[in-house]
Amino acid sequence: MTLHLLIFGLGYAGRAIAAEALGAGFRVSGTSRNPAAATAPAGVEVVGFPAAAAAIGTATHLLNTAAPDEAGDPVLAAHGTAIRTAPLLRWAGYMSTTGVYGDRGGGWVTETTPPAPAQDRSRRRIAAEQAWAEALAGRGVALDLFRTAGIYGPGRSALDEVRAGRARRVIRPGHTFSRIHVEDIAQAVVAAMRAPAGAVPRVLHLADDEPAEGAAVTAEAARLLGVAPPPAVPFEQALAGMSAMGRSFWAEDRKVCSAGTRAALGIGWRYPSFREGLAAIQRAEQAF
Repeated sequence: MTLHLLIFGLGYAGRAIAAEALGAGFRVSGTSRNPAAATAPAGVEVVGFPAAAAAIGTATHLLNTAAPDEAGDPVLAAHGTAIRTAPLLRWAGYMSTTGVYGDRGGGWVTETTPPAPAQDRSRRRIAAEQAWAEALAGRGVALDLFRTAGIYGPGRSALDEVRAGRARRVIRPGHTFSRIHVEDIAQAVVAAMRAPAGAVPRVLHLADDEPAEGAAVTAEAARLLGVAPPPAVPFEQALAGMSAMGRSFWAEDRKVCSAGTRAALGIGWRYPSFREGLAAIQRAEQAF
């Protein structure tokens, strides 16, 4: 049987996953609200989101990267019946967020830590996780819930922020963020498809091995570029000019452990910390 992965949402992570899956021998399709304007790796079939029922019918694997809104998960809302009755489906993945753990005062969370979302967008993610579990219950379809840290990679990293003059070096000692290179997201998703779990939904953490202060990441990007880092800004001063979204990110502090995920999938991160990730992005840029 041809393994067919259907990705709902060919955004930044979706495109990287599509490319990785193609290299692993999958047939890959991806949805877009505007197929004519969509960008996808060569070999990926772009499908209009409203017309995805036919692709669902031939999919053996399905991945949802779309964020829920106040009405719930948009994929299940539009295609729930087709997904629940998909004849060939054997695996599904849902891209969630580590935000479901809420604030842990700088403590560690693992794949077995109970969620405690404190913000509306994180509560919507938990509701979407549960909706996918309910939709596939009793179907014999493996379900992986990818709780994902901050995503960076080519064209979307501290290197770009420093070069553009947008980077800020906000100083708040001890307050760290977890992150993951987009290529490590892709390798983890493909590994999960190859090693599906059992009947119980599996929680997987997409976060590298070193939670770090944002100021340290900015400083490393500046070092790689051979420029002075942006001036240090005390957190209290920076807070006054932050948007509501920015404040919400700084309101929570947790460290995300992915040791259980790496063991379950039999992988190691290609970029265990931001240092390896930023250096690889720069090398790729210099190769062109």
